[in-house]
Amino acid sequence: MSQHGHMGFVGVSTQNSSIMKVFPLWAEILELPTKTLRGYDVPLDATEQDYRDLVTQLRSDPSHFGALVTTHKMKLYDAAAPLFDEIDPFGVACREISSISKPNGKLVGRAKDPITVGLALDDFLPATYFAERGAEVLILGAGGSGTALSWALAHRTTDAPAKVTVTAHSAAKLDALRAIYQALGTPEDVMSYVAINSAEQTDLLVEGLPPGSLVVNATGLGKDRPGSPVTDAVVFPTDGYVWEFNYRGSLEFLSHARNQQATRNLTVIDGWRYFIHGWSQVIADVFDVTLTPAIVETLAASAETVRTG
Repeated sequence: MSQHGHMGFVGVSTQNSSIMKVFPLWAEILELPTKTLRGYDVPLDATEQDYRDLVTQLRSDPSHFGALVTTHKMKLYDAAAPLFDEIDPFGVACREISSISKPNGKLVGRAKDPITVGLALDDFLPATYFAERGAEVLILGAGGSGTALSWALAHRTTDAPAKVTVTAHSAAKLDALRAIYQALGTPEDVMSYVAINSAEQTDLLVEGLPPGSLVVNATGLGKDRPGSPVTDAVVFPTDGYVWEFNYRGSLEFLSHARNQQATRNLTVIDGWRYFIHGWSQVIADVFDVTLTPAIVETLAASAETVRTG
């Protein structure tokens, strides 16, 4: 295997991610042209010029195969979209880029999250769950991952939830999300938007859900910065599912859920499978690799051997 070139990883604290150990293993399995993954730690308060400089660097460096973008998906789009030759329809609709590839010398941005989050959801949720339970979904956070999950749920042709509620502290983010679904003709009794001012307010939303509902932490709290979108006093829906999108960090939200796992009969899921699908889909995009379910399970098994966080 040639060791010329590298793939990029744009995040906040990239060296702490399991992917730094996982990528070389996957490179062997998938016979990629490089085992080198280079992290680009970008602060949460980065300027638009910072994003443009980064994308320009990726575009102009012939040894750079492409990159995965985590926390900065929306900000990178807003700052650097004109630098791309092509952006996929979801990326344009939701103004985010999670995968950067360079096929045939073009710079291509894609938003892979609706696929990856859908795969991760199907890994743990029974196929006819919503139809049987009439359960709702509460997505805490309207950033890239939260938007992607809402998109995946809105486009389910079978077994759609009775209602999806998305929260955010930023009214502007919710307005942007509302505009996306208004353009799709999605009624607000199916997709609703709530501006949140406090964790106590979020607690009330969680406690108002019907039994069996799914609560998702898509805020980044507990990973990129410590904290939780709910308080210690939150009460999760009986027989519900609680999904923490993070798999590493302080993970306060995950602790809240696990503390109630037995008493509320909860199914609690961390972000590990989302991590597996997220990375494997982008790597396949960057290196033009075809993934099958069997290959994904092989990748997952190898990743488990070096899992950290």
